[in-house]
Amino acid sequence: QVQLVESGGGLVQAGGSLRLSCAASGGTFSSYAMGWFRQAPGKEREFVAVINWSGGSTAYANSVKGRFTISRNNAMNMVYLQMNSLKPEDTAVYCCAAKDSTYYSYYTPDQYDYWGQGTQVTVSS
Repeated sequence: QVQLVESGGGLVQAGGSLRLSCAASGGTFSSYAMGWFRQAPGKEREFVAVINWSGGSTAYANSVKGRFTISRNNAMNMVYLQMNSLKPEDTAVYCCAAKDSTYYSYYTPDQYDYWGQGTQVTVSS
C-alpha cells in the first residue's frame, strides 16, 4: 500500500509560479510511474503530467506543456510539479497518483493505483 501526500499549493497571481511536492511512503517508489492530475470545480479530473520510474521519460497535457515540469527524486521518495506562467484556468485541486509500472504512458485516472488527497492551487487574474 502506497500513501501519497501533496503539499505546496496556494494562492498566486497570474504569471506566477508554484512548486508542488508529493511525498510517497509504504511502497517501492522507484518502481512506480507517477502522475499529476487536477480537478476544477464542476469539471472532470484531468491529466497534467506523468514521469516514468527513472525520471527519464515524461509527458504533459497540451495545456501545460512548456509551462509545467514534472520531476522526481527516488532517494527521497518525492515527485514534484514545477508550475510557471500560471493562468487563472490552472486553478484546481492538484493530486499526485502512482501506477505500479515501469512504463509511463498513463493518461487517465482509472489507470492509476494510488492517489493523494490533493492540494489546492488558486491563480488570481
